[in-house]
Amino acid sequence: MSRRRVRPEELDLWNKVARSADPLHKARRADPLPKPSPKKPEPQPQTIPAFHLGQKAPGRGTTAPAPPPTTGDRLRAEPVQMDAKAFTRLKRGKATPEARIDLHGMTLDQAHPTLINFILTSQARNLRLVLVITGKGQREDPYDPMPRRRGVLRTQVPQWLRMTPIGGAVLQIAQAHRRHGGEGAFYVYLRRRR
Repeated sequence: MSRRRVRPEELDLWNKVARSADPLHKARRADPLPKPSPKKPEPQPQTIPAFHLGQKAPGRGTTAPAPPPTTGDRLRAEPVQMDAKAFTRLKRGKATPEARIDLHGMTLDQAHPTLINFILTSQARNLRLVLVITGKGQREDPYDPMPRRRGVLRTQVPQWLRMTPIGGAVLQIAQAHRRHGGEGAFYVYLRRRR
């Protein structure tokens, strides 16, 4: 079907027929008007909904942001690099650490070189599993205006164990079982010396 232009006499005939017909809908017009260009809606002033004194705020549909993962969560998310059977025994508290170090009460400047010396000496003595006790940290102050993380050593020690010079000596880090200190201690599984 080809499209051709309507001749003027055909258009006149159509207009006569259209004028003589009764429209089905009175609101419609027979002659279509050119469509107006869409106008941008005017911004409506924002109004504050009415409220009563002491009323709860309406929910916004969003939840509070999730807190950052704890040190224990990050260690649990790491892949297991040691023997799976030995790791299961370790997590259940069945493995006994061959040596331990207690970093309680030390500052970061004191604890870092002490930890390096302990890990390197333990590896030189061909020990495989050692326990590093950091403590849980001070209790949170409920009246503190800014929430703070507990346990600076507890956060720093896993990072130090991955850095040089002791990062190459450490195979696996895991949170200790409750009988060996729980959240306040870490199992450190050392690589064999070559």
